[in-house]
This record gives sequence, structure tokens and C-alpha cells, in this order.
Amino acid sequence: MVNRYVDALVREMELVAHDLKPRTIFFGGGTPSLLNLRQWETILNAMQRLRLTDAQEWTVECNPATVSADKAKLLREFGVNRISMGVQSLNEALLDKLGRIHSREQVFKSFDILRAAGFDNVNLDLMFAIPGQTMEIWRDTLGEIVALGSEHLSSYEVIYEEDTALFHDLQQGKIAVDEDLACAMYEELLDASQRAGFRQYEVANFAKDNGVGADIPSRACLHNVNYWRGGSFYGLGPSAAGFVRGIRTKNWSNTTIYCEQIEKGQRAIESKEELPPLRRAGELAAFGLRMNAGWPLVQFKQRTGFDLRQEWNAEIQQILKLGYGSLDDERFHLTRQGMRYADWAAELFLKI
Repeated sequence: MVNRYVDALVREMELVAHDLKPRTIFFGGGTPSLLNLRQWETILNAMQRLRLTDAQEWTVECNPATVSADKAKLLREFGVNRISMGVQSLNEALLDKLGRIHSREQVFKSFDILRAAGFDNVNLDLMFAIPGQTMEIWRDTLGEIVALGSEHLSSYEVIYEEDTALFHDLQQGKIAVDEDLACAMYEELLDASQRAGFRQYEVANFAKDNGVGADIPSRACLHNVNYWRGGSFYGLGPSAAGFVRGIRTKNWSNTTIYCEQIEKGQRAIESKEELPPLRRAGELAAFGLRMNAGWPLVQFKQRTGFDLRQEWNAEIQQILKLGYGSLDDERFHLTRQGMRYADWAAELFLKI
């Protein structure tokens, strides 16, 4: 099945390559590093043939248990220049609770392999507010992670997804959400990352910075910044979402259906949607507020045709009264406290 999927992915690339000159590429939403060397060679050779390998930033997500020297070397040789590694935790008991297949030792080993292969832009992905995770465990994890010296750090509060053991335990009352502890852990994340030389540029993302004064740190993930700023992107593969020429698309999630559609010589798009201008502008406002820089008012009007202060004045005033936002003549952005409630703030703009 995996080989069939790889062949279908290559065919989908061939269908859209004429319209592509990617500035960024992101292999993720799953564990692409599970692919074996031959499967990777098939994909990479196809991308090279289709002239899709010259992106400024090319990220591949990986699990620490599936990193090998040969695979890292191959990716680097073809132009991959950024790796995002899903660490989640360095505590063995918590990794087991999350159902992760890697050990803490594999994190350190894999990081060394990536460095040896020439990767000088590595993101480490962490999770906090995991059931059983104390503040002491969280501090220890942060300390060990920042000591590795990666260029980027992502960290998300645990999500209780349906059909998972954690969700079942929550429903059964075996575990409980401690919102105060989660807030304290987030504050610790902000302080520890800043001490280690990272700059927060989005709710859950922190990057090293070689420049001075720019809104976006130099090691920020350009692919994600493009998304938060409402740029266009193609999505290839099962479940992949895309946004091209104002139309949002989503591919079939079922891999068999995806492959069948591609094998017929057509895109495997399940749904398309084109938002009315004001709704799209509200969505852009919501995405952009996740970033520390918020929205420069002139840039927002140039991008959408709408004045942020006029169309969403009541929503902005609500955020300002709570101390969650800041507004001046140049931009509107969330405060440090407000960033903790970025999802809530975003919903205010999405209601239009």
C-alpha cells in the first residue's frame, strides 16, 4: 500500500508541477520519515525531474525512532534543509502514555545524526500539560531540549483527540485537565525559551534570530509564516489542504480513494470552497493574530481590502478591555497574556 501511495503522490506532483515554483516545501502531517530509502528516492528523483527541489526552505517532519544516517544523508543531498523532529517529551513514562514509539535516548541520537548529515536548521517539537506531567518534569525537559542547541522550538498544549486512550481516560474521569498548571507551564515555556535565545513569533513557535528588529526571527518557519499571513500553497497527498487563487481545497483522507482518483489521471480533491471577501478577511485576521507581530494595519488592508479597525472594531475593543491586545497607529497585536487566549480571540473574527 505504501508503494502505491508513493506512486500516486508522484503522479499528483506531475499534475500540478506546471503551476509550481515553490518557495517553501513541507513534508508533514504524519511521519514521512517512516518511508524507506527506496521510497524516498522515488519521490526525490521525481521532484528533481519536475524541478521542484530549489525551494528556499524545505522541511521534513520525522520521528526520532525513524531517523537513520542514510536517510538523513539522502534528504540533505537532494536539498532538504530543515528537519522538524517530534520529541513531545523526554520522560519515558509520558512518552508511553502518549503512545510514542521513540525513547528519550533516540532523541539525542537522532539529533546527532541530523547534525552529522549537515542539517543546521532543526526544530524540536514538545508537548505540555500531558496528564502526569509535573512542573518539575516540564522544567527538566525544557532544560535538556534547549541545551541541544536547536534553531527552532515548537510547543503545544496536549490535545485530547477522539479515539485516543487519553480522550477515553478523560471521558471516564481517570484524568482531569488542570488549566492553572497548563497556564503556568506556558509561562515557563516563554521564560525558558527567551533565556535560551529563542524569540517567540507565534503562539507555539520560537526561533533563533541572527537579525535585529525584524518582525519575524531569521530561523522562523517560512512555510508556516506564509500560511498565517494568508499566502497561497498547494497541498498534495491524502487529507492535504491547499489554498490557490482564492480557492480552498481538501484532498480525500482515505488513502485508497486518494490513490484511485490519482490513478484516473485527476486530482484527488474531495471538497472546494471559495470564501466571500469579508469572511476570508476575518479568517486572515484570525490567523495573523496568532503571531506576536499581529497585523500591521496597512499590510492587512493591502492584503484584504478591509480596514481591521473599522470592520472588527467591537471585537478589538473587547480584546483591549481584557488587556489581551494592543492597538496603535501601525498595528494590532495580542499581548503576552492575550497570546495564551489566541484561539478565543481568533473566534471573534471568524464569526463574521
